Amino acid sequence: MDTMDALLDVARLHADYAAVLDTGRWNEWPEFFLDECEYKIQPRENFDRGLPLATLYLVSKAMLKDRVYGITETLFHDPYYQRHVCGLPRILKHVGDVLEVEANYAVFRTKPTGESTVFNVGRYIDRIRRTAGGLKFESRTCVFDTELIPNSLIYPI
Repeated sequence: MDTMDALLDVARLHADYAAVLDTGRWNEWPEFFLDECEYKIQPRENFDRGLPLATLYLVSKAMLKDRVYGITETLFHDPYYQRHVCGLPRILKHVGDVLEVEANYAVFRTKPTGESTVFNVGRYIDRIRRTAGGLKFESRTCVFDTELIPNSLIYPI
């Protein structure tokens, strides 16, 4: 696979992922992942120090689907919209069907009656596998730069 083709495929994966989250199509979110996967949202301090504590840590597609159920059926919160801005991905390693990728992100939050604010900023650290169904996340770690997340973390990053 050509490096430029891989870069375009990963950029498309990131853009599609962001579009699903930004439009609230929560049931589509788990489909970006393999059945056996990891999804983690972790503060930078813990990540840099190798500490395992994460704000959210899901270890299978079934757990991602359970999170979707929580978002759509059981959690009650002030509604808000998200808007993801993803930086150009950097392919750090590409061996066979597996890519190790990093990309910066910023997530903005807008409440229907308020202004837009920066909600979360950091970097994605991804392990992506090429499958017959396209690229899928084997693992996605969202390392956010601050030690605090305003209010609570409801939606995926």
